[in-house]
Amino acid sequence: MTVPNRFLIVNADDFGRSPGVNRGVALVHEAGIVTSASLMVNRAGAEEASAYSKQHPTLSVGLHVELGEWVYRDGNWEAVEDVAGPVEQAARQQLITFRRLVGRDPTHLDSHQHVHRQGEAATVLAAMARELQIPLRGCDPRIHFCGNFYGQTAKGEQLLEAISVEALVDLLGGLPHGVTELGCHPGVGTDEDLPYGRERSLEVKTLCDPRTRSAIISYGLELRSFSEL
Repeated sequence: MTVPNRFLIVNADDFGRSPGVNRGVALVHEAGIVTSASLMVNRAGAEEASAYSKQHPTLSVGLHVELGEWVYRDGNWEAVEDVAGPVEQAARQQLITFRRLVGRDPTHLDSHQHVHRQGEAATVLAAMARELQIPLRGCDPRIHFCGNFYGQTAKGEQLLEAISVEALVDLLGGLPHGVTELGCHPGVGTDEDLPYGRERSLEVKTLCDPRTRSAIISYGLELRSFSEL
């Protein structure tokens, strides 16, 4: 039984993080179900990612603001990378870099490891989204965000069954009425790219599996990108 008027944006985070992540995003866009991606502008693959986006305008590209990276160790989240300077300065500099790389404004806004959900980052990114008139992940009433397609627990432990085809098909069947953004983190040859490495290649397989596409059709979901909102 299908449920009408359910729209799905499948967004790949970490675009530009590395050549391997870029290859994964390209695969799941061209052979899978990914419609949008969020660009990390200060990473090694940012130039390559922006070039790909210009050659593939069907892929909406947003800004994945990065203020650091944390891993779960000994019962606590520990910073392994940190972006220097005030939060607003760092975020706005990344917007400037995005415009230089991509040649336009982002179609949507989010952040690495969801740092925009609290504190100063929440205020800064909300203001940026209003100025740009684009959705900020989890803060736009038009769009439900679903982050359940993820191969780790809240403590960074592997949870590979959560990114299987069966898990994704079940997830798709339960999506609500309206527009949903489904987050994902594809990559190819990224097993050593911690803290989320091997999981990326498994996501690629699931996102490109014919059963996933069939489920979208059978559930009556309509794929959209952020630029189509």
